[in-house]
Amino acid sequence: QVSGGGKKPWAQKGGGRARAGSLRSPIFVGGGVAFGPSTNKNYEQKVNKKQKKLALYHAIAEKVANDRVFVVDSIVIESGKTKDAAAFVNSLGQRDVLIVKEMIDDKTFLAFRNLQNSYLVETNELNAYLAAAYHSIVIEKAVWDKLTQEG
Repeated sequence: QVSGGGKKPWAQKGGGRARAGSLRSPIFVGGGVAFGPSTNKNYEQKVNKKQKKLALYHAIAEKVANDRVFVVDSIVIESGKTKDAAAFVNSLGQRDVLIVKEMIDDKTFLAFRNLQNSYLVETNELNAYLAAAYHSIVIEKAVWDKLTQEG
């Protein structure tokens, strides 16, 4: 689907040349692609539950080995101010932080929402990609206990 080419380039008969309906046909330079890819291809791949769990375990284990996991009693920004959340993140002295909380309350969500160097997730949203992508992880004690019991 190339733009242009609405006019028939030459007469159907009498010119001695092959029939042509458009200059944007795949046989012409500047024309379309004969059997090009469609945009609705699904690239999703199935990953086994055990593999997902193991990947998360290894991602967190790597952070623990490098002293980049911080276990805290609770993560609550009662004021809902981004300034307070920024102070919390800056006090850790880390480049970027993944914050894992059991249940995200509205005020804490609002406080962390606009911070560039942090990402707030609930326990059920935690995955291996997030654990590996962020420089360090701040995790609530209840969540940490739950993760260490399972794995």
